[in-house]
Amino acid sequence: MSDMVRRDVSYDDLRRKPLRHAGERAIELALLGCAAVSLLTTLAIVFVLFEETAHFFDGVSFSDFFFDTEWRPLFSPVSYGIWELVAGTVNVVFWSLLIALPLGLAAAIYLSEYAALRTRRILKPILEALAGVPTIVYAYFALTVVTQDILDPIFGDRIAPFNALGASIMMAVMILPTIASISEDAMSNVPRELREGAYGLGSTRLEVATRVVFPAALSGIVAAVLLAVARVVGETMIVAVAAGSTPNLTLSPLESIQTMTGYMLQVGLGDAARGTVDYQSIFAVGSMLFLMTLALNVAASTIVSKFREEYD
Repeated sequence: MSDMVRRDVSYDDLRRKPLRHAGERAIELALLGCAAVSLLTTLAIVFVLFEETAHFFDGVSFSDFFFDTEWRPLFSPVSYGIWELVAGTVNVVFWSLLIALPLGLAAAIYLSEYAALRTRRILKPILEALAGVPTIVYAYFALTVVTQDILDPIFGDRIAPFNALGASIMMAVMILPTIASISEDAMSNVPRELREGAYGLGSTRLEVATRVVFPAALSGIVAAVLLAVARVVGETMIVAVAAGSTPNLTLSPLESIQTMTGYMLQVGLGDAARGTVDYQSIFAVGSMLFLMTLALNVAASTIVSKFREEYD
């Protein structure tokens, strides 16, 4: 009887067994190489980024870069104060989120809690299709339609031809699918028992959506918002075309600004020779952008892990 009893084999036991075929070993090595590509690419990018940044600070002092408030690399006297570019980036992030966040969350609540299944199957792909529009199309639409046909008649001479508001409106449209779709997925994953319990206590559909489903899906919603912020921070074409190329230490949406990515595109398309300070300034700005994005990702991981809800 004991000979017929088979010993349970654990996953670790299977992992310790040698591979039976040489082909399996080759597949394992190939998969390991594929997994290492992203890591090696990231390390190479970071190495080049900070190497060129170090050369930039050979000719520009840290104090000028971090404590000067003017970014004027092409005009005399030359100044490399990063905060005008940071302000331009924060400007469009703030106004685009101010527009996209309530619209995206409202769309997510409607799709998750109000829309019929057939309606959701139709509306959600249409909403997600906005994410597939090329950003250069958004950029020229912001410049020629949003600014000239909508904002100019409203604000008149108070708004610049190239302004942060037109760019922010189009970036809000661009990130709307990200916020709405991911938030709707997070809300749909909330167990139905929580909804039924709230309905059993006499809650309305709006109260269930805002007081039960929304808090339960908060970690996914925060992740959606931070992903949208990361996309706005890294956006180039919309801000380069519609927001202008004027470094400006302001949060006013009516003025012309320049973002960090907009400057990098401007110099990258210009005649900055390799090894010059202008060329190295691209990497200095890129390093600042990298550190900002890294801090954002760390904050996102902390917030998501803090508010994550697990259900059996």
